Amino acid sequence: MESVSRVASAARLAGLAGIGLFALGPFAIQLGLASPFVGFRIFGLGLLAGLAALVLGLIGIATTRAASARAGRAHALTGLLLGIVVVACVAFAARPGIGVPAINDITTDPSDPPAFSDPGKSYPGAEFAEAQRAAYADLAPIPFEGPPDAAFAASLAAAQELGWEIASQDAEDGTFEATDTTVIFRFVDDVSVRVRPDAGASKVDLRSKSRDGKGDLGANAARIRAFRDALASG
Repeated sequence: MESVSRVASAARLAGLAGIGLFALGPFAIQLGLASPFVGFRIFGLGLLAGLAALVLGLIGIATTRAASARAGRAHALTGLLLGIVVVACVAFAARPGIGVPAINDITTDPSDPPAFSDPGKSYPGAEFAEAQRAAYADLAPIPFEGPPDAAFAASLAAAQELGWEIASQDAEDGTFEATDTTVIFRFVDDVSVRVRPDAGASKVDLRSKSRDGKGDLGANAARIRAFRDALASG
């Protein structure tokens, strides 16, 4: 009986581990068995295992090419395919973040961003503002054809339509804060909305800030655009 290539066996094991960890991280978060940070780390380990499976699978296929060394080729192919699945899924999910800067605090007005009531969430400053202007030139104060009280009510309704959880609101000041929880990893991001009068009408400014990580893969800008669209269609 031919001995199975160790590399091929390792590729298969790495592929199975990659798929398992890849699914376990988000699943544990959804069940409340792991925090978003821990679940994301488990997911990351799945990606590493998937990459290892891909590399080991290629090596395993190469080393089992000869007729005398075919034992284990199926294991190598299994590892390679599982590795490709893991890496392809991550690449597809990360696609929106390609080319965006590693910043996680986005606003419609970098020169005067809406504030949060928590002083620990102060705006990072000029470096973020410059990076945002270069990457998200379409983000600007949102005009609203109506008085500030109508703009505030419409903004609140748009936030609720998007599923944001309203944390606090001050209609007199024209501000409210909310949180938005991501679907897969349950990361909680903070949003501050400010309504001000503007030339007989109103303007609405937003600031969306991630609590975790240094970059956001474009998620905060996407959130602001979704709000802008919801407000326009409301």
